[in-house]
Amino acid sequence: MPDAPILIVCSPHARTGASTVTRLLCDYMMYEGRAFALFDTDAHSRVLGGWFPASCTIADLATTRGQIALFDELVRPDGAMRIVEVSSQMYTRFFTQARDIGLFDEAARNGLETIVLFVSNGTDVAAHAAKALQAAFRELDVIPVVNQGPVRLGKDIHDHVEAFEARHSFLIPHLEASAREIIENPRFSLSRFLASEPPENMSLVVRADLRTWLKRVFTQFHAHEVRKAFDGSRYLLGA
Repeated sequence: MPDAPILIVCSPHARTGASTVTRLLCDYMMYEGRAFALFDTDAHSRVLGGWFPASCTIADLATTRGQIALFDELVRPDGAMRIVEVSSQMYTRFFTQARDIGLFDEAARNGLETIVLFVSNGTDVAAHAAKALQAAFRELDVIPVVNQGPVRLGKDIHDHVEAFEARHSFLIPHLEASAREIIENPRFSLSRFLASEPPENMSLVVRADLRTWLKRVFTQFHAHEVRKAFDGSRYLLGA
C-alpha cells in the first residue's frame, strides 16, 4: 500500500471557506476510520483545534519551532494522512519556505504525493493564482475547490471551475443557515453525526439537510479516490 499523501488546503484569499473544507476532510477521515494528523498555520485561530483537539498541531511559520513542527512532520512516511490548512496570511510564506527547504522534493523521495486543494474566492484572480502555483511547483497536483457557502457563483460555477484548467475539482454545496448554526458548535462532530443517531432535539428537516450535504461531499472525496486507483496512481485521500 502506498503511504497516504500530504493534503494542503490553501487560498491566498480570506473568507473562502477553507476551514470548512479542511474540517470536512478530517471528518471524512474519521468517518472512514483512518489515521490523520492536522496542522493549522494560523497561530491566532483555534477553530480547527476546537473540532479536532487530539489531532491538531498549531504551527507558527514565523518561528523556527513552528516550521520544524510542520515541515519535519509532513515528510515522515508513517502511513498517516497529513492535512495542512495554510491560512491566507501564510500562503506566500508557506510556499516560499517549502521551496527554500525542498519540502516537496523530500516528500517525493519518501514516496509521498503532495496534493493541493486550492480554495477559490470565485474570481479570475484565483484561477490565475492556482495556475501560477502549478507552474512554480510542477510536482504538485493542484485541485480547485469552490465552497458554495461563502462563494455564491450560481450558474457561473462551471465556467469558473473550467478556468483552472484542472482535471478534477471539488464543489462544496451551500448549506442552509439553520444547519450551519448547528455545525459551528465546536463540540459537534460531523463524522459522529453521520455514523450514529442524531441529537434528539434536532429538527427532522435540519437532520435531512445535513445528511444530504455531508453525503454529497463525502461522495466526491470517495469518487476521487476511486478515480486515482483506476488511473494507477496514488489514492487521493490515502488507503
